[in-house]
Amino acid sequence: MTASPASSAGAAAVDDASAQRPGVNEVTLRGRVSGSPTAKQLPSGDVVLLMRLVVPRPPAAAQRNGGRNQVDTIDVAVWTPAQRRKALRLTDGDVVHVRGALRRRFWRSPGGLASRYEVEADLIERAATPRHHPRG
Repeated sequence: MTASPASSAGAAAVDDASAQRPGVNEVTLRGRVSGSPTAKQLPSGDVVLLMRLVVPRPPAAAQRNGGRNQVDTIDVAVWTPAQRRKALRLTDGDVVHVRGALRRRFWRSPGGLASRYEVEADLIERAATPRHHPRG
């Protein structure tokens, strides 16, 4: 397989940046807000805002599973007050850009230790696209 000059340059830039750090945990998403974001106060007194983002899969990825899953639904946690205020202004169906890191959160449930992955958002911005679009 041959890489185009543009993709080779992009790969080199990623390799150079990765070589300077022992690991990278960066997530960038663009998708539709599903439901209303909700604030939750934790036993520690901290407040986290939880929201769900629906992100369409590229057509090739959707075809690999027979077209059954055309979207991914991703939980997003928002911790900083400024980003929580932004997120609280979002409504169901808004298209947003989210930048953050993938985190695994653990808690005790009645059935024992439980965990889930979510994106911890550093930045949330409403996308400059029409709000009304087909739901995936």
